[in-house]
Amino acid sequence: MITGRRVLYVVLSIGLIGFAGPFVWMVLSAFKPESELRRVPSTWLPETVTLDNFRAIFVGLDFPTYFTNSVLVAAAVTLGNLALCSMLGYVLAKIDFPGRRVLFLLVVGTLMVPAMVTFVPQFVLVSQFGLVNTYPGLILPLLALAGPLGVFLMRQYISELPDELIDSARIDGAGELQIFLRIILPLAKPALATLTIVTFLGAWNNFLIPLVMAQTEDMYTMPVALALYSVGQNSTRFGLLLAGAVVVVVPVLVIFVVLQRYFVQGIATTGFR
Repeated sequence: MITGRRVLYVVLSIGLIGFAGPFVWMVLSAFKPESELRRVPSTWLPETVTLDNFRAIFVGLDFPTYFTNSVLVAAAVTLGNLALCSMLGYVLAKIDFPGRRVLFLLVVGTLMVPAMVTFVPQFVLVSQFGLVNTYPGLILPLLALAGPLGVFLMRQYISELPDELIDSARIDGAGELQIFLRIILPLAKPALATLTIVTFLGAWNNFLIPLVMAQTEDMYTMPVALALYSVGQNSTRFGLLLAGAVVVVVPVLVIFVVLQRYFVQGIATTGFR
């Protein structure tokens, strides 16, 4: 038993090093000068600690604009996904109506469709509605991209909640909206936390949709700005890329730390019927 546990610890430690090693190297390398980053073989600890890479982001680029755009887009997509997916998940899980199973299968089927298949039709629709280079043009495609997974997650979690709670509320005269707001949402906090992290991470890191939908620099998000300004025609500014990656990952880490308890609980308790 002890030997098996030791083997498990060794395997988990190797896995931890494999996952955390590149992240630690990224953070350390963000403080290296460009000449040291291009050195072969590469160094693990920075021989010369510099803040030039971060200074290039905060001073050389229009960082407040890009960061604000990323926050607005990711927050809007996350809040919209939480509201829409939780409501639709409740309907599919607890309200009986004709075609409910077909509708759920349609949602599950959309999970199997590659995002690139719907990208061109989305761009055509956004263009025809005149939303290119606007916040709605950035938000709506991301909302559609994250919707099916959110509906599936919320439906699976809410379906595990006792029907007796909802039936008792209906007997007491509560409407569906009251049941949803006062009973379902408080009990679905773990699933909501999981959906928050997954949706925010996807919207925050998305590169292709903002790259195509944003036509001017004042609408760029952080991933787009870093990619365009760090990669030149003849060379790549690795220091700027690494420092930008550190800056971009900080909000995601903060959200995960805040919602970690609910996230783990949501993953563990979401059923698959």
